[in-house]
Amino acid sequence: MKILSLSSLFAACFAMVCLTSCNESATTEESGNPSGNEGKPEVALIMKSLANEFFKTMADGAVAYQAENADKFDLIVNGIKNETDLAQQVALVEQMVARGVDAIVIAPADSKALISVLKRAQAQGITVINIDNKLDEKVLTAASVSIPFVGPDNREGARLVGEELAKSLEDGAKVAILEGVPTAFNAQQRRAGFEDAMTAAGANIVTVQSAQWEMEKANTVAAAILTSNPDLSAFLASNDSMALGAAAAVRAAGKEDQVKIVGFDNISAVQSMIKEGRILATADQHGGKLAIFGIEAALKIATGEESPSDQKTPVNLVTKDTL
Repeated sequence: MKILSLSSLFAACFAMVCLTSCNESATTEESGNPSGNEGKPEVALIMKSLANEFFKTMADGAVAYQAENADKFDLIVNGIKNETDLAQQVALVEQMVARGVDAIVIAPADSKALISVLKRAQAQGITVINIDNKLDEKVLTAASVSIPFVGPDNREGARLVGEELAKSLEDGAKVAILEGVPTAFNAQQRRAGFEDAMTAAGANIVTVQSAQWEMEKANTVAAAILTSNPDLSAFLASNDSMALGAAAAVRAAGKEDQVKIVGFDNISAVQSMIKEGRILATADQHGGKLAIFGIEAALKIATGEESPSDQKTPVNLVTKDTL
């Protein structure tokens, strides 16, 4: 088995941790030959931003799993340059359809925009599994498409993180939510989970602003929120990249003793900051296994072992005490 780089830039990007960003869309391939090699099914994993450590972890887990099961299936790993590069993700799906893969496991950058191209993939006989960010049920129904979702309850995970934060907040404390791409279902669910916890705790949510899942964007947004709300008590970031951006803004403002931060994803950079006390908590949706859960479901469906159905995967609270 070998990994073929389809772009020299991606080779560098894929090796970096989440504090860097790529300037080109990125694709790696984990497959020796075209689809149908030795009768093995070929699975394409299509993710979001490979500049985000969470998706690098996801890719690493999938590649390691394929290496352990090289006699059972071949794997192609694809990713885009950032969370909002919808056109490139659509293009990646089209490329995999043209290649004739047996299954596509996708973490869609948008809950609606990918449905049409995924419907075309299914029309070609390709098994499609949705992971990480759930596709919009209403749009799926309107398009007469059924695509099983394999992933965690994002609202539940965010609520657990918010409840942990609430333990250290006074009644009426001012907090801000940094949400992801607003059209993404997981962004909507994480925001809702944070709101559930803050409402129950009697906290005052002074603003909800999107930082598009990106660290640099979150840094800028958080800095502006701190200026507008000098008595802010906490940031609830819908992923760890944004939590890192908020942490940098809080440190720059000299408010690390005042403003607490929570995130979502449990990337290694945030784990170290939890140990240092700069970030209070995050949620672990087991990124290294999430693609594997999707691949396993795809293979079972493609071989007729299972009928398509949603599968709930674990999500757990991570704090200094649990690391």
